[in-house]
Amino acid sequence: MEQVKEKIVEVLSAVLPITLVVILLQFTIIWLPMDVFVQFLIGAVMVTTGLILFLIGVEVGLLPVGEMIGSTLPKTKKLWLLVLFGFIFGFVVTVAEPDVRVLALQVDQVSGGAVPKNILIYSVALGVGLFVALAMLRIIFNISITLLLFIGYALVFLLALFTPSHFAPISFDSGGVTTGPITVPFIVALGVGVASVLRGKSSSGDGFGLVALASIGPILAVMLMGVLYG
Repeated sequence: MEQVKEKIVEVLSAVLPITLVVILLQFTIIWLPMDVFVQFLIGAVMVTTGLILFLIGVEVGLLPVGEMIGSTLPKTKKLWLLVLFGFIFGFVVTVAEPDVRVLALQVDQVSGGAVPKNILIYSVALGVGLFVALAMLRIIFNISITLLLFIGYALVFLLALFTPSHFAPISFDSGGVTTGPITVPFIVALGVGVASVLRGKSSSGDGFGLVALASIGPILAVMLMGVLYG
């Protein structure tokens, strides 16, 4: 019960301020049509309720499962299995990520269907999956994350020279939206689980940094898509 109370307070402190600002603007400056304003209030209530249930679900189910899977896979002593499932989990959680779907829908609408929603979603998911697999290799072989980040962003800026200008902002937004409420908890938990087995509890910090790496993947993937579409 204490956990539920904490999540309610956490969500209300995040959603209530923006709701109050919109209400203040409604009755002072913007004066939206009343049906639109009522829809906003109903949406705010639904978002608040959904976020509370979602965050409880993440803490109760997603985090423990991600960490247990991460700590179990290395015990198989099969490198290919760890890398493969790193890719699969990175791919599927990104496809399910609400932030990615919102971005893809907006890009689809603004581009008039020139950049299809599903193509963008799967491109972003492919980039995340590949870089989560790379992050698994980093943990296994104890590769410096600084080196991987330097190489990754060097490739980003190199590829930006050949990417159509209107794809560059979409690619960086794609990297940002992968740090959403589904992707981050699961990937971090997975990395901590793997590192706790391979490096020991004292070095479980090696499991962090996966999200930073995973965010590079979709940037590169969307830039490559831009080159092909360009």
